[in-house]
Amino acid sequence: MTRPPTAAQRRVIDAADPVTGRLRGTETQLAALVKRGLAFRHPRPPHDHFLSPTGHRVREGAPEPETAVGAAARAPDAESGTGVFAARVGGEETADPPSRPREVRSAWQGLLELRRMTNTSGAVDLPCAWERTHLVRAAALALEAAGHRPAGPEGGGYRVRATPQPEAVAVREPDPGALRACAATLEEAGWQVGEHTEPRTGARYLLASPRRV
Repeated sequence: MTRPPTAAQRRVIDAADPVTGRLRGTETQLAALVKRGLAFRHPRPPHDHFLSPTGHRVREGAPEPETAVGAAARAPDAESGTGVFAARVGGEETADPPSRPREVRSAWQGLLELRRMTNTSGAVDLPCAWERTHLVRAAALALEAAGHRPAGPEGGGYRVRATPQPEAVAVREPDPGALRACAATLEEAGWQVGEHTEPRTGARYLLASPRRV
């Protein structure tokens, strides 16, 4: 993409579903976004339009997927107050509103629908392209949706962070039993998980990557 989207195109992009990236607009607007590589038309009925990875990056103001993941790890609460759902990656200082459980359930169901519509086989047990460009947020959503407790200001609970390893996140949880439970949840959600030991501290942590098959 050599030039930024027009104001009208930007409004369509910003209004996309925060989890699935599903777009709503006129046929002309959607066709223009597809032509510029910012969206794609799903090949199966009802042929809805979704943000492409480039479109997601435009909406988030990030030049590369890795930058977006790194930003999520460094500033886990960056999206709070914007009206956009953000999974708890651990370490947030703000309290959850009463509507949080409902929002989490809705976001997880939306992600499963995105898997169904964008995975070639329609499988919902394998991560989709969106999750591969939003590793930290995707893993955190799987954990939060399963009822795991994110770490608060005083510690305790899980923390999901980006790693230098391609397509992998680190999950830390001080309680060994809770860490194993996090591993089981991620495996059930379609992630490949391995448990490792920090060389300097001896603390156990998980490395998780989205499975492809």
